Amino acid sequence: MLPYALETFTDDERSLLRHYVTNLDGPVFALVNLPEVVKGALFARYSRSSKSLRRLFLDEFVEDLDVSGDASVDATIGLRRAEELYARVFGDYGDDSVAQLGGVHLACEQASNVLTKVLERGRLMSYLEQSTRYIPYDSRLQTGHYRYYRDPAVLDSALGARYVGDMDRMFDTYADLLPRLREHLIRALPKPAEVSDVAYRQSVRAKALDALRGLLPAGALSNVGIYGSGQSFELLLMRMRAHGLPEVGRYAELMLEELRKVIPSFLSRLDRPDRGGEWVTYLGARQEAMEELVGRLWPEDEAGSATLTEGPASVELVDFDPRGEEKVLVAMCYPHSGLPEDVLAERVARLSEDERTALVSAYVGERRNRRHRPGRALERTGYRFDVVSDYGAFRDLQRHRMLTVDWQPLGTALGWSIPDVVVEAGLERPFTESLERSGELHEALEVSFPEQSVYAVALAFNIRYVMQLSAREAMHVLELRSGPQGHPSYRRIVQEMHDQIAERAGHRALAAAMSFVDHSDADYGRLEAEEKSEGRRSTALSKPLDVAGLRAHE
Repeated sequence: MLPYALETFTDDERSLLRHYVTNLDGPVFALVNLPEVVKGALFARYSRSSKSLRRLFLDEFVEDLDVSGDASVDATIGLRRAEELYARVFGDYGDDSVAQLGGVHLACEQASNVLTKVLERGRLMSYLEQSTRYIPYDSRLQTGHYRYYRDPAVLDSALGARYVGDMDRMFDTYADLLPRLREHLIRALPKPAEVSDVAYRQSVRAKALDALRGLLPAGALSNVGIYGSGQSFELLLMRMRAHGLPEVGRYAELMLEELRKVIPSFLSRLDRPDRGGEWVTYLGARQEAMEELVGRLWPEDEAGSATLTEGPASVELVDFDPRGEEKVLVAMCYPHSGLPEDVLAERVARLSEDERTALVSAYVGERRNRRHRPGRALERTGYRFDVVSDYGAFRDLQRHRMLTVDWQPLGTALGWSIPDVVVEAGLERPFTESLERSGELHEALEVSFPEQSVYAVALAFNIRYVMQLSAREAMHVLELRSGPQGHPSYRRIVQEMHDQIAERAGHRALAAAMSFVDHSDADYGRLEAEEKSEGRRSTALSKPLDVAGLRAHE
C-alpha cells in the first residue's frame, strides 16, 4: 500500500474534476482541458495554500469557469487517439524534436523535502513549491497524521514506532513554539502606524514561520507544481529510476502513469531496454562507481558519529578568473566592433580605469529595478562558491536552474543553525532539544536504513554544497535573494558572495553593477512586500473577474 493520504470528494465534485485532472485519488495528476493562464494561476496559488490542487480548484476556481462544454471529456482515461497521432508524427519528424514541444502541467503532492530536490533538478522545467513561509505545519492531514513521509519499510521495522513517535514530537515542538514566537515578534516589532493591520500580521506570521522551519524534518511533505516538455519529463524520470531512495523510484512510476495519459508517445522510450533501460543502468552504475572509488581513496574522511552542536554557516569563493572582469569588457565590446576578439582583448588591456568604468556603465545602462539585467557578456566569467548552510536555505538556493548546484548527503555532522530571533525569544532550549531528537533518530536509522535516515534530519542542520554561476546569473540570484523579504539565512549567504566577488575576486566593477544587492538589516522582513501585496489585492477586488472569457481569449 502506498503511503499517501487519499482525498475525499463528493460524487458531484468527482464528476466535475474528471474533466480536468487525470487522477482523482493519487498524489500525482496532470492538468488538462484548461486554459494555460488558469493552469498557471492554479500553480501560483498552490505555492501559498495548504490545500491540495484539486481542492483548491474546486473551492476557488471552478465557479469562474464555463464548464458546460467539457461534459463529454474524461481526463482520467488515457487518450488513445493522441497516442496514435504522436506515433505517426514521431515517424515523420523524429522523437526528440517533437518531445520538446509538448508540455504538461503536473501536480506532485505529498512529496518529502528530499524528493522535491530531485523533482526540481532539471534546468528546462518550471516549478512552484509549497512554501514553508506561508504554510504552517502545525495541523494534521485527514488521516490524523502530521505531514511527513512514512516510508513503508521503516514503519514495518523495529524502528517504526520510534520513527513515528520522534517525528510527531518534532512537529509538536514546532506547533507549540509557533504562537509563542509570534507573540514575541509582536512585542519586539510593534506595528508602524502607516502599515495596514493585514500586511503587519502577514509579515509577523512569515517571520515566525521562517524562524521555525528549521524544526521541520526533511521528511516533511510538500506539494510541487511542475511544467515541462515531454523530453524534460523523460530525463527526470530516468534520473528518478536510478536514484537510491525508494520513495523517489516509487514516485517516478506514479508520475509516469499520469503523464502517459497526456503525452504517451513522448515517454515510450523509457521502457525500451536499448534506450531508457540502458540510460538508467548507466546513471546507476556511474553513481555506484564514484561512491566506491572515493570511499576507497579517502576512507578516513567518512563521517562518523557527530557531536550534535550548533555549527556556523560559511561561504568561500573557491574558484574565479583573475582576468574575468577584463574578459567581460571584451565580450561587452565585441558585438559593437568589427575587430577580432584577440585584437579587442589587446586594446581593452590598455584602457585606463576610468575608461573601463565607462564601458561597464554604458553596457549595464540605467537599471531602475533588478529585472533590468544586462546581456550575455556577463556570462564570460563566473564564480564557484563552497557553501555550508542550513538545509532550509539550501532548498531555496537550489531552485535556481541557470547555475550549477551540487550537494553532499544531508546529515548531522556539520551541526545546526539556530535563528537569532529564536534565541531572543527565549525559545532556544526547546528548539535545541528538538534538533537533538532529530539527530539521534537519524543516527538510529542510519544502520538499517541509510537512504531513509535523511527523513529524520531537521532543516536546521547544515549541508555542504557548491554553487557555480556566471556573473550574469550572480546578478540575478544575489539581487533577488538579498531582498529584505528574503529568509535571513540565505540573505547572509548571498551578501557574503557579493562581498567576495568584489574583494576576493577583485571584480569591483561587476559587483558594483549588481546595484540591487541589499546589504541592509531587515527586522520587519516581508513587511514592505506584504504592503504591496495588500495593495494589489485591494485593486484586484475592485475589478470584475472574467476567468470564463479566458478560454475564448486563448
